[in-house]
Amino acid sequence: MVKRKFSRSSLKGWLYLLPAILFLGAFMVYPLIDVFVYSFEEGYNSASQTYFGTGMYNYSYVLHDPYFLQAVKNTFILVIITVPLSTGIALLISIGLHSIKPLRELFQTIFFLPYVTNTLAVGMVFMILFKKTAYSEGLINLLIAWFGGEGVDFIDGPYWAKMFVLCFYTIWVVMPFKILILTSALSGVNQEYYHAARVDGTSKFRIFMRITLPMISPMIFYLIITGFIGAFKAYSDVVALFGTDLNAAGMNTIVGYVYDMLYGDSGGYPSYASAAAIILFAIILTITCINLLISNKKIHY
Repeated sequence: MVKRKFSRSSLKGWLYLLPAILFLGAFMVYPLIDVFVYSFEEGYNSASQTYFGTGMYNYSYVLHDPYFLQAVKNTFILVIITVPLSTGIALLISIGLHSIKPLRELFQTIFFLPYVTNTLAVGMVFMILFKKTAYSEGLINLLIAWFGGEGVDFIDGPYWAKMFVLCFYTIWVVMPFKILILTSALSGVNQEYYHAARVDGTSKFRIFMRITLPMISPMIFYLIITGFIGAFKAYSDVVALFGTDLNAAGMNTIVGYVYDMLYGDSGGYPSYASAAAIILFAIILTITCINLLISNKKIHY
């Protein structure tokens, strides 16, 4: 009897999961397998559905392509800088918002506004702020000149300046979501822990390190994981700042390289694009697994 009930409940559960399983299988698992197969087909032609051989040539070509290597460099710099900084700044702002009671909801709404604003629109605003034109030096350059410095073309100028704008823009775009998540996490911490710590005379810094951080560590870990994945998939942000010819600007990303191989000026090479996409998948999977291993020792659930 128990076994029969268990079978019925299991069947009911699988029926509930069936739509999600079909959706994931059709739009995620099957395309991933398809791309994996394409990455080994040399000279694949999407029009005629033909190729002239199989092997590792596509991977060899991509890994030796200077445009791809530049894209990998840009992507890793973006990830290494923006993920820790955006998470740390969002944590500080969330703690500040949580500590004030008057107008807390208003401030939370203000900080969340950039998240609901169109990405390309924000990118155009940043381009106007930083870009030198025939009619204006840009607001940022005006401020630099006001303090006695020399203006820099952040959009078409040196590499470090363009990377600075991209990192600044990325942090600005992703921080509202992180602030929302961390503010909610701080609100969910049991206040009895804080009361007990204050009775014992514990300092605020020790309370933060011993109570606050461990209690919200699952949310911080979640934001780090999603931050890594999002930064590795960056593309629209870069286009909003530097236009569509990212290779000429030296600011392409791995996703941008995949797009260019499919539809850009150098497009029409789905095999190369598939190999680059699989390499990106392997990088994200490796970093995610490393983070999961670290979380087993550092995260308190």
